[in-house]
Amino acid sequence: MTRDIVNINDYIILVEESHAQQTTIDACVFDEPLIAVAFYGEGDVGLTVKYGDTQKDYQHTKGLALSFYADDHVQFIHTISALKSLQCIVVATSISNLQALPNHEGELFTQLLHELVHPSDHFVEGPNFFMSPPMLGILDQVFNNSYEGKTKMMFFRSQMTALLAHFFGHLASTKTSTIKIQEREKLYEAKEILSNNLETPPSLSELSKQIGLNSFKLKKNFKALFGVPVFKYLQNERLTKAHHLLSNEDLSVQEVAWDVGYDSLSSFSNAFAKKFGYRPSEIRK
Repeated sequence: MTRDIVNINDYIILVEESHAQQTTIDACVFDEPLIAVAFYGEGDVGLTVKYGDTQKDYQHTKGLALSFYADDHVQFIHTISALKSLQCIVVATSISNLQALPNHEGELFTQLLHELVHPSDHFVEGPNFFMSPPMLGILDQVFNNSYEGKTKMMFFRSQMTALLAHFFGHLASTKTSTIKIQEREKLYEAKEILSNNLETPPSLSELSKQIGLNSFKLKKNFKALFGVPVFKYLQNERLTKAHHLLSNEDLSVQEVAWDVGYDSLSSFSNAFAKKFGYRPSEIRK
């Protein structure tokens, strides 16, 4: 487990990353009441929030942006395993610091996270959604950057600003979801099926049959819930896994392309370059 705390302006930034071969439970608390947004990257780690006799579980965290208010009575518990590693960035500030935040960000918290600025309990859940590809790209860059010293801090500050801008931009433009709870669960299931079958994913009609939801609702509500169409989500998952394999495994670019379901090396290379800004062959230079 690596856990770093960085102070930028009046924000407290908590960066956590952990990989475990056996199931590991990690718990943490905040020392003071805070308004925060947690951004989850790879891993789909389990999250449990406890305070008093109350408990709330989050079973699907991969790509989740979760806003909340929490005081020092609240415990956050992550369940980490080989298949559910942890990548999480928490951007937090105290209510008393809202007016001191730069670029009118305090006003955005007050307007768009009103229930968190005026909490009614020890823990209050605010708006949450699954992040767009640009937001996921920021997390990937933060957890895989190679900068050092002052350059790293400059890069980190710029990425946190961009992440919050995307978060508030999404809140400002998104209407309250009308997707029923049962349909949400089916969409989560579809997401898991795609993530677990990157090399040979089911067709849209096959996926629709597997989760028991017609193709029209699958396409419409998948995009509404996760921010991208089914095919785009699949492509992003493939390329993210490819980036991880190229960075951490002794595999050729062709082998990685095959591993994530690309038959054409040129198609893989072009898609990779479009997403990350450089070709897969450049990672190891």
